[in-house]
Amino acid sequence: KNKRISKGKKGGRKKVTDPFARKEVYDIKAPSMFSVRTVGKTFVNKTAGTKIASDALKGRVFEVTLADLQSNEELAYRKIKLVCEEVQGRSCLTNF
Repeated sequence: KNKRISKGKKGGRKKVTDPFARKEVYDIKAPSMFSVRTVGKTFVNKTAGTKIASDALKGRVFEVTLADLQSNEELAYRKIKLVCEEVQGRSCLTNF
């Protein structure tokens, strides 16, 4: 029998890339009834093939304190859940 001459391991090594190199950053916008509109930022994978970035964002839930939305530290104990309903450009429009 012919012994196989080893030229290395089977299968090529997968390239290790930075996971944040594949991400896009979107701003989270609160409803207009709050004094502070921009709540924060969120990451989502870039659009690739049939997976669209805006579809991945829709339905995401962000938990924010009322103190951050009203600039009033006395309301820090109340939390509000904001759900992303629409994506416009680089911003997520939310509702609760």
